[in-house]
Amino acid sequence: MNVLSYLTPAILFPLLLLTALACFFGWYWVMLRRRTSTDRLLQGGAGSPALPRERMTFTARAHPMEGRDRLPLLALTLVYAATAFFRLGSTSNPQSFQSFTQGQQVEVAFSEPVYAASLFYYTGLGTGSYNVEISKDGSHWSTLWTYKDEEGNVEDYYWADAAGYEPSYALPQTYADLFKWETITTTNPQSFQYLRITAQTTKEPLELGELAILDQNGEQVDVSGLISSGNGGALFDEQDLVPEASSWFNSTYFDEIYHARTAYEHLRGIYPYEVSHPPLGKLILSVGIALFGMTPFGWRFMGTLFGALMLPVLYVFLTNLFGKSTVAFCGTALFAFDFMHLTQTRIATIDTYAVFFILLMYYFLYRYLVLPAGTSFRKGAPWLFLSGLFWGIGAASKWTVIYGGVGLALLYFIGLYFKLRDWPKAEAAGERPVLLGTWLAQTLAFSVLCFVLLPAGIYVLSYLPYAAADGTVSLSNLLRIVCNNQAYMLSYHQGVHDTHPYESRWYQWVVDARPILYYMEDGAGYHTRFAAFSNPLVCWGGLLALLSVIVHMVRRRCGKALLIVVAYFSQLAPWFFIGRTTFAYHYFPSILFLCFALAYVINDILELGPPEGRRAVWALTGTGAGLYAAFYPVLIGLSIPTWYAACLRWFYSWPF
Repeated sequence: MNVLSYLTPAILFPLLLLTALACFFGWYWVMLRRRTSTDRLLQGGAGSPALPRERMTFTARAHPMEGRDRLPLLALTLVYAATAFFRLGSTSNPQSFQSFTQGQQVEVAFSEPVYAASLFYYTGLGTGSYNVEISKDGSHWSTLWTYKDEEGNVEDYYWADAAGYEPSYALPQTYADLFKWETITTTNPQSFQYLRITAQTTKEPLELGELAILDQNGEQVDVSGLISSGNGGALFDEQDLVPEASSWFNSTYFDEIYHARTAYEHLRGIYPYEVSHPPLGKLILSVGIALFGMTPFGWRFMGTLFGALMLPVLYVFLTNLFGKSTVAFCGTALFAFDFMHLTQTRIATIDTYAVFFILLMYYFLYRYLVLPAGTSFRKGAPWLFLSGLFWGIGAASKWTVIYGGVGLALLYFIGLYFKLRDWPKAEAAGERPVLLGTWLAQTLAFSVLCFVLLPAGIYVLSYLPYAAADGTVSLSNLLRIVCNNQAYMLSYHQGVHDTHPYESRWYQWVVDARPILYYMEDGAGYHTRFAAFSNPLVCWGGLLALLSVIVHMVRRRCGKALLIVVAYFSQLAPWFFIGRTTFAYHYFPSILFLCFALAYVINDILELGPPEGRRAVWALTGTGAGLYAAFYPVLIGLSIPTWYAACLRWFYSWPF
């Protein structure tokens, strides 16, 4: 196919952005060369001997936040939180469920005939199916049947005589249908006065939240006060909570069908269905459900909260790194206005918690690394403990944090080498020097505690809900469950090779080539979409910034640059070798460190000092914010005109 056929009319927008980024970084490198030439002249001219290169080190001042940082940080966090919590999800989904066991029947009699063209129902826990029967007199019953094509796909639902036939179990409740509003429309609408539902379970408890009856116009039939007898009252006790239609706003979508369900199962003390990730992320997710109920807002709340809390942590980290409020604000703003940061923190999955704890573990390790050689063990111990603590919490939330642990270990041992290399001699250390041998023994022993024993303990303890649901929390049972689950997770992830229309590989992530579409709905003249991908300015500009940081890491022997490069590649490089089906959201942790790379370049520009530098920095940040505003509707699922959606489809592979 002709390459031009993959381009869209909106290709002008990325061309303009790429041109602007090329000009920005071209100007940046010209300024650096001029500054280098000026420094050489001040040192005695181009022909003078080169000064000895400085040794790489992490040792630096950890710049504290100042009072003037509080207001911009608060404003930025509140602005982001307002956009993130806006229309996060329904707060009023059904909370009472009709529970079924295998073969159990539930009957409801109405005081007058009810006309039904469709059944609109809300599913709960458990998987199975239901045989639905209706009757006008309570004696002669019709069953809901399906007509299927040659491939077994359901084409029609219809009512037919039930006499002499096996139950049809035409109303499904599969793992992909849980906590969703589903609709069954029949080809021959009926009036009835009696309803009977029989369950066939594949995993108990099997629960049905609410059942609404719709007429031929799709309007809800008011059955309030019409139930005269029967044991199925829980199916009709929250009729005022029935929405007009099923959507992402009132139902689970994508992997929420696993993680939100698992969080709810933990609250109920039920052994979870989904065990393909460690438990802690879903335990954190369950806090929102405990606070706000098993509603979309409840199961999405904690992720969105953690997404907002990332910003103060990042701001403090960047302040400590560079000591400039402008750098901290702009770097944090670029992450706040990254598309994936918004989309991934609004969905009830566990990636948010992984990124949050990755950020914390690197921050506390950095605070340890910048301590000068000769610092007492006591002063460095709290930073090591906190870094190991949050690495352990993160690893117990999602395995991708373990990838970051490789980078954490590499930086730790490099930093340890620097401290040993630069350890002050006894005569230069003062009257009471810190003994190197004692310090090293204490540090290594404490590091084993912080980065091995503590994380292992957290990881094992996170499985306590599994053991409790299994019947005993004995140590032997707990360890058995942990070991079995690790083997299962490894086998599961190695076996995920199903094709998916929005799958992508790591080399597509780094250039924003293939977003993953989470939701799609079309209407007359409008689109409703949202997808996970990165802000093009952060993705493309961050990649150029990362290349710059790599150069500075080598030329300047810069420890800050080394930290950024190691952190970025520790999250991305494992995906070079992983053959399972992957998606754009797996790039989320690496995007965090693209913002660090951009902050590094911004700091350079401000230190170069040209008058236009500050304007260029604010223009870069403002462009990122502008793109966030422009794409905001397709990040949270707002309906937009088709012409506007076309403007956002910069490439053929972008599904807008």
